[in-house]
Amino acid sequence: MNDVKWTDTLSFRLGAVGALVADQYAEALAVHDLKPKHVGLLGVLDSGLAASQLEIAKLMRVAPSLVVSLADRLESMGAIERLRDPADRRRQILSLTGKGRDLLAECTAKALALDANLAADLTSSQHAALSEALGRLAASLGLPVQG
Repeated sequence: MNDVKWTDTLSFRLGAVGALVADQYAEALAVHDLKPKHVGLLGVLDSGLAASQLEIAKLMRVAPSLVVSLADRLESMGAIERLRDPADRRRQILSLTGKGRDLLAECTAKALALDANLAADLTSSQHAALSEALGRLAASLGLPVQG
């Protein structure tokens, strides 16, 4: 065995920090009665990476039924619209509305405020290095990341 403690592993640290940040973000979104996955759906639509509910489910790595539930909530708020695909009437295409773009901007601002708190004790070079490293990890895991 080696002398590394489990609390020193990258897996543990990323998981623990991720869980805490996810809880803080969920709390910040509660004012909108949203959860992080709602924002994820808004973000997918904004990025143009997917539009059908099935494509979105695959990209978000969630069950299609969860996308339906998330979309129901966002549609009731006027943040998205559902349209039948003219090429395939069985398929529903989701699109972001102006209200949805505004909501995504508010949720992004909340994430940026959390980012600032998280990085408060880091130097600018540490912050940049962390951002680059997390971007590379995300890309290597097949997550959508900005180039």
